[in-house]
Amino acid sequence: MSKTRHPPALALHDIVKHFDGVPALRGASLEVARGTVHGLIGQNGAGKSTLIKILAGIHTADSGTLSIDGIEQPAATTHRDRHAALGFIHQERLLPPTFTVAEALLLGDERAVGPRAAGTLRLLAPRRMQRDARAALLAHFGVEIDPRRLIGDLSVAEQQIVQITRALMREPRILVFDEPTAALVSREVDRLLDTIRRLRERGLTILYVSHYLNEIAAVCDRVTVLRDGVDVEHVDARTTPADALVAAMIGTQPSARAATATRPPGDVVLRVRGLAAPQRFDDVSFDLRRGEIVGVTGLLGSGGKNVVRSLFGLERGVRGSIEIDGREVRLRRPLDAVRAGIAFVPEDRRAHGVAPALSVRENTTLASLARFSRFGWLARRRETQAVQQLIETLAVRAPGIEAPVRTLSGGNQQKVALAKWLSRGSTRASVVYLLDEPTVGVDVGAKAEIYRLLDRLAREGAAVLLFSSDLLELLDITDRVLVMARGRLVRELVSRETDSRQVLAWAAGARTTSTDEELAA
Repeated sequence: MSKTRHPPALALHDIVKHFDGVPALRGASLEVARGTVHGLIGQNGAGKSTLIKILAGIHTADSGTLSIDGIEQPAATTHRDRHAALGFIHQERLLPPTFTVAEALLLGDERAVGPRAAGTLRLLAPRRMQRDARAALLAHFGVEIDPRRLIGDLSVAEQQIVQITRALMREPRILVFDEPTAALVSREVDRLLDTIRRLRERGLTILYVSHYLNEIAAVCDRVTVLRDGVDVEHVDARTTPADALVAAMIGTQPSARAATATRPPGDVVLRVRGLAAPQRFDDVSFDLRRGEIVGVTGLLGSGGKNVVRSLFGLERGVRGSIEIDGREVRLRRPLDAVRAGIAFVPEDRRAHGVAPALSVRENTTLASLARFSRFGWLARRRETQAVQQLIETLAVRAPGIEAPVRTLSGGNQQKVALAKWLSRGSTRASVVYLLDEPTVGVDVGAKAEIYRLLDRLAREGAAVLLFSSDLLELLDITDRVLVMARGRLVRELVSRETDSRQVLAWAAGARTTSTDEELAA
């Protein structure tokens, strides 16, 4: 007599999703067996978050099907049964910081404590709410968290415990963890993985999304690999080597490394020692020389972005030593960084890099008005001449220097963001340029022009430090790459002597110092 094959607890087939005509998912599929932990991995931009948001009903798919326990429903709609069956632990902790633990646990389910309690939810939590909250936390985690404490006063790990408990109180059949360890330290990660194992033993089905391959091997039964919006592998998580998973995530990517002449590095201009910020990064040390382009990369929650931002005074609570040209500086705010000769081009250029409503001329001289003014009067002719020269040098394509920046393409907006710092002149010129994802949202031609501009800056004696999650881009334009993982600088690689697989392996924890020592032995 043949065994009856149970349908998968969760199945998504041929999911397609576009944003403004750009494909995010191009027919992605996965199946999660009942009572298992199923991993979902892929590089940044592979489509993981989009798939999870479709599952949660935040986005609707263009086409494809979704089934829960064999009951099929179109993925292009949200369905009430889907919300009853699924619980989500998102990477962003979405609990209101001004709520107590008891209020947060019962948020959206106030009827469970009766009409009187629901009416006073935003006031002092009634005793029944506190009792239910304490019982739930003890039952699911065996921890004591005072239900009267505010969410905003909890640690990241405690907030996550509350978030998971809140999901479990609704008794879902399937629990989805979306990058749950991005902001956790190692001890907290181990505790979370133990919790997931216990949930599996209780019969829950779990979909676990993570960048970290050691977590996938530790807790998952099977794993699906997404690449460029398509599922490319469905394998056993425990027996598949990490190198094979990295290869599946990267695929075959021919190098586009620019054949530029080597730039001889000069003296150290930026020296960083023991840089740390609570819950973001710890003990980061490196040097940056004149004439160098150095990349920083890491997966979500690695702390790489925060390190770059801290060097422009944008992160609070930073400690450690920072020297510019041998002189120690304190970078508490952006003005401190500008005075020290540091320039910054942020990832979201429209929100933070340029003023879209202002003209090309006004944006270009925003950081250098003192150079073009005297006694409070702007020398318009001198300003116009300087801006015109910069626009021609950087090949900014605009109807004219009085055109609003919002009318320019993404690549040209990025050039204007750089021109803003270059306009300061030789006497006030920046010596260190920080860039966060400098080519996000720009076309191939504009990327090449930005690469040439960065190369020119380095050849003229500036030092460039950029964060990018595009590994090919990083290796093509940098001299060295600093790889961050879980808030620590885990490896420094020479760009011309490495490839994207090695970078991703270090960032994802597939390679560590100890594994390298074992291979050498």
